[in-house]
Amino acid sequence: MSRGRRRQAQRHAREFDAFVAGAGRRLLHAAVLLTGEPPARAPAAERLLVSALARTYADWARLRGDDPYEHTRQELAARFARQRRRHRRAEGGVLSRLPPQERLVVVLRHGEGVAEEQAAAGLGLPPERVRALCERGMAAALSRPREPVGGAA
Repeated sequence: MSRGRRRQAQRHAREFDAFVAGAGRRLLHAAVLLTGEPPARAPAAERLLVSALARTYADWARLRGDDPYEHTRQELAARFARQRRRHRRAEGGVLSRLPPQERLVVVLRHGEGVAEEQAAAGLGLPPERVRALCERGMAAALSRPREPVGGAA
């Protein structure tokens, strides 16, 4: 590797490290909401985030001028959508009772503030479907009382 390429790779690594240090917590929170795991113990969310961050790092040189957070969030959502069968039986998280697709839409719309049209385009769904999933998911999440920790009343 030439000296110039090595410096560029080192610069990219420093930039990426700074990005993860600044956005890592927020991205992990989104991943935890997506997987429906309790925040204290969320191995599936961590795996999902690590794979999304690995893709962002691989694309880092091509991201010039683009928002790396947006890129990582899109990758996180896409990976979750592809793996949603694995997350069907989530337990313990705030949104764990929602089906995976509703969870994804609620997290994008309310957790991340993604516009309805943008979420629809990213998920390959019509905006009306995204709206319906979001409304149904929010209604279900807000209407069901949360169980006490440990399952005892």
